[in-house]
Amino acid sequence: MTIRKSEKQKQLEQYRVADEGHALTTNQGLKVAEDEHSLKAGKRGPTLLEDFHLREKMTHFDHERIPERVVHARGSAAHGIFETYECARDITKAKFLNGTGTTTPVFVRFSSVAGSRGSADTVRDARGFATKFYTEEGNYDLVGNNIPVFFIQDAIKFPDFIHAVKPEPNNEIPQAQSAHDTFWDFIANNQESAHMTMWHMSDRSIPRSFRMMEGFGVNTYRFINEEGKAHFVKFHWKPVLGVKSLVWDEAQKIAGKDPDFHRRDLWEAIEQGNYPEYELGVQLIPQEDEFKYDFDVLDPTKIWPEEEVPVRILGKMTLNKNVDNFFSETEQVAFHVGHVVPGIDFSNDPLLQGRLFSYTDTQLIRLGGPNFHELPINRPVCPFHNNQRDGYGRQTINVGQVSYHKNSLANNTPTPVPEEEGGYSPYEEKIDGYKIRARSESFEDHFSQARMFWLSMTDVEKQHIINAFSFELGKVKNKAIRKQIVDMFAQVDTDLSLEIANNVGVLPPKDVEVVKTDQTSPAVSQEQNAVESSVSRKVAVLVSFNSTSDIDQVLTTLEDAGIVTELIAEKQGTLYNREVDQTFSTVDSVLYDGVYVTTPYKDEKTQKQASYFIEQSYDHFKTIGYTDTAVPFISPLTEAVGVEKNPQAFVKALAKHRHWSRE
Repeated sequence: MTIRKSEKQKQLEQYRVADEGHALTTNQGLKVAEDEHSLKAGKRGPTLLEDFHLREKMTHFDHERIPERVVHARGSAAHGIFETYECARDITKAKFLNGTGTTTPVFVRFSSVAGSRGSADTVRDARGFATKFYTEEGNYDLVGNNIPVFFIQDAIKFPDFIHAVKPEPNNEIPQAQSAHDTFWDFIANNQESAHMTMWHMSDRSIPRSFRMMEGFGVNTYRFINEEGKAHFVKFHWKPVLGVKSLVWDEAQKIAGKDPDFHRRDLWEAIEQGNYPEYELGVQLIPQEDEFKYDFDVLDPTKIWPEEEVPVRILGKMTLNKNVDNFFSETEQVAFHVGHVVPGIDFSNDPLLQGRLFSYTDTQLIRLGGPNFHELPINRPVCPFHNNQRDGYGRQTINVGQVSYHKNSLANNTPTPVPEEEGGYSPYEEKIDGYKIRARSESFEDHFSQARMFWLSMTDVEKQHIINAFSFELGKVKNKAIRKQIVDMFAQVDTDLSLEIANNVGVLPPKDVEVVKTDQTSPAVSQEQNAVESSVSRKVAVLVSFNSTSDIDQVLTTLEDAGIVTELIAEKQGTLYNREVDQTFSTVDSVLYDGVYVTTPYKDEKTQKQASYFIEQSYDHFKTIGYTDTAVPFISPLTEAVGVEKNPQAFVKALAKHRHWSRE
């Protein structure tokens, strides 16, 4: 007799999973080599916090009986593809990096750190850059930031740092800003933050867009190849469009004019076919060279200067599809530094070790339980089988009577997989030492790389850092904290501290020695490594219904160069056989990379609006173009740098991003 299944039963079929006869994996689809012993520091030693398999298994069991992110709450995301340029089998056995032209689907979430979901995009902040690779061996998450170092060296201080930078608890002010007393009090009293603070005060913390910022793994990981050879590794995402930033006045105004500026830019670029592209690079230090350098390779407040440890480019990521549902994908995606594949392992970086615990714990409260891996955006593309059961949000319908290891009722399946057959096995590292709450003495130099960063900046970049310090400390009410910061950064550079002291009204430092180093790393300077491109830049073309000028050549030249143009007029309507995109009342010059003026304006109100639009663009060092008919209107600016009459010259000037000589 044939039993007719209901539509609901048919729908549930896709979630029916039989574990019998399959390999044992983690919830991310990673094959497990051993399921009897936790990871220990020696056979008789303590169990290590690093044991992600133990913690996943135990945590899932703990929550089997059935909110906004604390940090990185404000995010935007997109789907894409990663394709390798070369085979990296010599350094890692990770299959998605083995072979030329290997493609892997990815999902990337960009975010600010300090603000709530409702905060503005363009605040001064570090930015998250998290990538989920859906590989055939399980999900691999590369969870990083747009700045390569961090404020603290040990994860135990992370709650303290976040408490300090978040709105102050007495009045919940300010939102998404570091310009307040508790943040700078933390910096002054935790001087390991000196290097990251220099990056934070630089233009890196106000990126032009997610498409134009670098990404870094921040922590030190390990690559292991098939022969078992290990390298320490740091990850880099390098944007094809180059690294570009806003100016501070512009960033503040954008926060009011369009708080969704970065989110909108990412969405529109993908919809227009201007797909964001990033090259994945790695810095590699052989295991045996751990102590070769004058920095500790495990210290997350230090970079590995690219001049000493070159970046090897492995492939390119292209983001080519927007999400279909923001909540289901962008909000529910769960990243974890412990989601790895064979060939990628961890170092003893104390910040990374704490992150290995924190991420799972965070997802449990945020996504309601241990089954966050079952949400569609988090599910691996390869099958997963284990003995974890039940809990909030369970979707898998496990069949059979067995849910434990070892067993005979299911022929001892799912079965652990030997390392040589693809099972994950951690890198075997000899550990010999006392259990102790301490850090290596090699972590104690807090100012050499902060000074190296300062010395590597151009004059323009240095002035922006001074301005940023002056603004931030100018918001600090406690004068003693301002004085502490001035004295602290006198160890980085005397002139830097003197200018800040003068601007924030405290006495200059006395008897403070600058750290003894003259090392530079030009690779950390945006201006010294500028990529010039006008592709996908957004230009406001100022037009008028009272004008008869022909602008077809201007629009054709700009659009042929890959520039996105929008017509701005005194009112909505059809002009030049296309719809006017915006009016002076709906947009502002801060939302564009450049402006092209095609006409004067007759009525006084529009004339004032257009003049302000142009003058603000000029003050923000942007490229300005104009036609013959507009000469009388902008005549005071026509001889300035970056103000171009010829459309081709405008395109070339726009590629420079800013014209700092005006400053």
